[in-house]
Amino acid sequence: MIQEPIVVQPALAAERFGLRPLRRSDAGLIAMYTADRRLAEGTRTIPHPLPPGATEAFIARSLAEKRSEDVWVMDGSDRGHAEVLGLVSLTPIERDQSEIKYWVAPAFWNTGYASEAVAAIVAANPHKSRTLFAEVFQDNPGSARVLTNTGFDYLGDAEAYSVARGATVPTWTYLRKMV
Repeated sequence: MIQEPIVVQPALAAERFGLRPLRRSDAGLIAMYTADRRLAEGTRTIPHPLPPGATEAFIARSLAEKRSEDVWVMDGSDRGHAEVLGLVSLTPIERDQSEIKYWVAPAFWNTGYASEAVAAIVAANPHKSRTLFAEVFQDNPGSARVLTNTGFDYLGDAEAYSVARGATVPTWTYLRKMV
């Protein structure tokens, strides 16, 4: 019998879904969504095409006791939606700062799910961060709206490497001071 590791990470509530830690059983839906080129190219780290075992390795890293980020699944199953709508994560940086990242499955784009998930993370502030940072590719204004809708302020332009694109891409960087 394979037992799921115990992840000490709070479950959080949004209006239309819950945010819960990853489970190994999420691998199928996550792999299906992240295999979509449009989704992969909107991130820094998801490769396209998605190699075999990449999703399982990501989940294993996310469930590890000494993980580098906390990952939550946007789970709508309690409200009649899909079990996996997308993911949102927090990575501690330094000095009480964290970086927030998120993606929503293409079938659920333009539904407000990303804004809801980010707002829930901001409200809960599970890392007790003084400042949250985020970065979006400049060709993804929808993701930038998610951040401005949830109280993030524009900080400046930068660049980040996208594995799926195999290129450095211009970004907008945002921050949110926490009270």
